[in-house]
Amino acid sequence: MKDNSFFVRGDIDGFFGLFIDNLVNLVIIVATLTGLFEMPADIVFGKVVPGAAIAIIFGNIVYTIMAKRLAQKEGRRDVTALPYGISTPIMFAYLFLIIGPVYWTTKDPVFAWKVGIASAFIGGVVEFLGAFVGRYIRKYTPRAGLLGTLAGIAITWIAMKPSLGIWELPLIGFLPLAIILIGFIAKIYLPFRLPAGFTAIILGSAVAWIIGFTNFENVKNATDMVSFYLPTPVFASIIAGLKNISLYLVVILPLGIYNFLETMQNVESAATAGDNYDTKTTMMFDGLGTILGCIFGSCFPTTVYIGHPGWKAVGARQGYSLINGCVIFLIGITGMLSVIYSLIPKEVAFCILLYIGLVITSQAFTSVEKKYAPAVAIAFIPHIASYVKMNIDGTLLAAGTNIDKIGYAALAAQGISYAGVSALGYGAIVTGMLLGSITVFLIDKKFNLAGIYAFSAALLAYFGIIHFEKIGFGVGKSYAIGYLILTIFFLGLYLYERVTKKELKRIT
Repeated sequence: MKDNSFFVRGDIDGFFGLFIDNLVNLVIIVATLTGLFEMPADIVFGKVVPGAAIAIIFGNIVYTIMAKRLAQKEGRRDVTALPYGISTPIMFAYLFLIIGPVYWTTKDPVFAWKVGIASAFIGGVVEFLGAFVGRYIRKYTPRAGLLGTLAGIAITWIAMKPSLGIWELPLIGFLPLAIILIGFIAKIYLPFRLPAGFTAIILGSAVAWIIGFTNFENVKNATDMVSFYLPTPVFASIIAGLKNISLYLVVILPLGIYNFLETMQNVESAATAGDNYDTKTTMMFDGLGTILGCIFGSCFPTTVYIGHPGWKAVGARQGYSLINGCVIFLIGITGMLSVIYSLIPKEVAFCILLYIGLVITSQAFTSVEKKYAPAVAIAFIPHIASYVKMNIDGTLLAAGTNIDKIGYAALAAQGISYAGVSALGYGAIVTGMLLGSITVFLIDKKFNLAGIYAFSAALLAYFGIIHFEKIGFGVGKSYAIGYLILTIFFLGLYLYERVTKKELKRIT
């Protein structure tokens, strides 16, 4: 197959990788909504999944066209389409910060779904509006700050969680992991030049069948949900949900900002890999995809995915994106999701997610000057805190309690600073970007710019967009004061340096 074809050999691995990424998120959504929140199957398989499928095929078509146009414009054959799907961190946030609390309070899963789609609709509007400021943020924010906070997401949410699953069931996970490392990381051809992603899925699934982890009974049970689910608009449900989301705006707005920043940073990541897409156009369609999915029942925002450099490295071009969108759409409207999940163990999918996390993390360090490595590293820390907080909250929930019942002091006595991980984890993507950028400016002795970013952090903290669980005037006052102290200190260093330089120049 020629390299200038729409579909090249590398698109096979790209498709399986992106497909598994989308599939895992959809499976988590179905399992959580039906199992933990007791949401009716007709809502989950008849509204949520088809709505998500429509959003995903819309975005994949748009970004395939954008890639094709970029290739024609620049006369290149190696342009890779931006990957697209449901944002993993945002998905968990919507599940456990919006839909879950509504369900636990009202015990009404349908009402929780309505609030969820209304929340995601507002989030999509925020994503769309972010397109008009995204290019300026990208222009004036150091690359180490943008890529560092993106790598923080990659190493925690994309790499760490799958790694735990792989080591939980090594008999299934180790073989496909080795294949992924050989084919994707070491770039060694498998016998007969078999695609690494496809081979990992086939052999990993085969092992699961051989050891009895997967069986025909599971597959048979999964076929019960197979049917045709015609996507239909749910405007009435969105309106009903909008009337009841005021309490959740403190979650929705920061998550919307988080999502458009994630897309913006992934555009920067793609540019680093060689494909320079227009930030505004990309972010506008990102928001429109979320809105479209909500109209048909999805309650989870979509985003440009984090894996572009990984799929570009394995040779994927445009075809992988379009085929992924079509396959996900067919699965979404036929209920085949449960059947596929019963055939492919999640531990196999985890290996591909781990690869993406490794590529994004390594890219953040290798695409900036060596002196900026500390700036990349410090941007990780808020994401680690967010990941730790989620695990603490999940543990407390499993024990039938929460932080309000058990108290901060009880955890502190065990060496767990819940207050610290909460403050650092809230608004992690923004905090990571700010910390990474400030560190870059300090390394370059641009104390005035460090002061400007510290002042920006003070404003965001004051209104609770970072470091706090709710938005409001003065809710993060103590953090705002701390950042103002840094602002004064940095600007003082800037003025001192200017005066010193002038004095030296006068003397000489």
